[in-house]
Amino acid sequence: MKIIILGAGQVGGTLAEHLASEANDITVVDTDGERLRDLGDRLDIRTVQGRASFPTVLRQAGADDADMLVAVTNSDETNMVACQVAHTLFHTPTKIARVREAAYLTRSELFDNDAIPVDVLISPEQVVTHYIKRLIEIPGALQVIDFAEGKAQLVAVKAYYGGPLVGQQLRQLREHMPNVETRVAAIFRRDRPILPQGDTVIEADDEVFFIAAKANIRAVMSEMRRLDETYKRIVIAGGGQIGERLAEAIESRYQVKIIEMNPARCRHLSDTLDSTVVLQGSASDRDLLMEENIADADIFLALTNDDEANIMSSLLAKRLGAKKVMTIINNPAYVDLIQGGDIDIAISPQLATIGTLLAHVRRGDIVSVHSLRRGAAEAIEAIAHGDSKSSKVIGKAIENIGLPPGTTIGAIIRDEEVIIAHDDTVIAAGDHVILFLVDKKHIRDVEKLFHVGLSFF
Repeated sequence: MKIIILGAGQVGGTLAEHLASEANDITVVDTDGERLRDLGDRLDIRTVQGRASFPTVLRQAGADDADMLVAVTNSDETNMVACQVAHTLFHTPTKIARVREAAYLTRSELFDNDAIPVDVLISPEQVVTHYIKRLIEIPGALQVIDFAEGKAQLVAVKAYYGGPLVGQQLRQLREHMPNVETRVAAIFRRDRPILPQGDTVIEADDEVFFIAAKANIRAVMSEMRRLDETYKRIVIAGGGQIGERLAEAIESRYQVKIIEMNPARCRHLSDTLDSTVVLQGSASDRDLLMEENIADADIFLALTNDDEANIMSSLLAKRLGAKKVMTIINNPAYVDLIQGGDIDIAISPQLATIGTLLAHVRRGDIVSVHSLRRGAAEAIEAIAHGDSKSSKVIGKAIENIGLPPGTTIGAIIRDEEVIIAHDDTVIAAGDHVILFLVDKKHIRDVEKLFHVGLSFF
């Protein structure tokens, strides 16, 4: 697939990295020559220096015959104009734009081929807000991913000493919970993936990814670790777009406080939010945190745009007694360094956004793509189309499907029913199939499985 990526920032660069490793023809456009040289040295891609919305620059990048344009520059307006130019002059089939400003996003009639021709809108703030909200709703989870509009969920937990299943084989999970269907999709032990088998023994500190119907998630978690109590008191450091949206989404069910430095922003938050308490000051101010009883907080969330400020305020909050700390980290190099120590969960907006982008870039009918463990593995939701003659999966039991190495099928969603996958489970037309890949170089092979007919031959 021929793809033009506009913007060589963290999202554009990470997306180029993902797609270049999958045999796509990638061109990246940016005004920053140094950034482009760095990407070009590391990846097998073309680069073009120039303004992303200029017709001459897009033509130079190959817009005449591009399959897709992904506009992820730092400017909403540049992204929207670039999609307009690609549509009008080059008839580019698929146009994806990152749009952050809520004033644009609330007007859906803006984004249409008769107005601003954007096929897919990506809002990192919306994606990250939803991601954090899920973590709050399932206490103790390291990652929560919805499939088939929330009917099934994939949850990552850290196995603790004393968990009923720790030190036992996976096959005993069914004996512990005879009435609950679940499947362990992947285990990461000391940062290395293990493909789970019936005789795999769960060890303390393993990161365990399992899938189950939404109603059964808490029961399965209790097998791995002592369940955390439902959160009540939440402190948010940073009243920017993510902080405001999150407070708005959760304030009816939790006691929420926001700490924000900017007085004008504080006034805006006070006027906009209903029951959230807005405090003006620094989240790194020890006296302020003590005064606001940070030791009583169930979660401290550091959501500013400054990684260092987020890390320092999180470490201070944990030191002063906050039970759980979650931190946004924009620099991907920091994420693995800090998660799991004093900071319980590090959230990478780039990786959360990349998953949304990848779902639209994959071949076959791929509904969603999610990065697991900061990009180390992927979970994919694909729809099986066709019939037993035109499809490589329909009408076959899972044990007879030639899955690529390191790939497992975790569950199938059929209409309203969540079916946990077993070797003899047969896939039917219209099934939503949840797959796990611990080796991303086989993504193209998975896509081929869900193509109908002879399009790959």
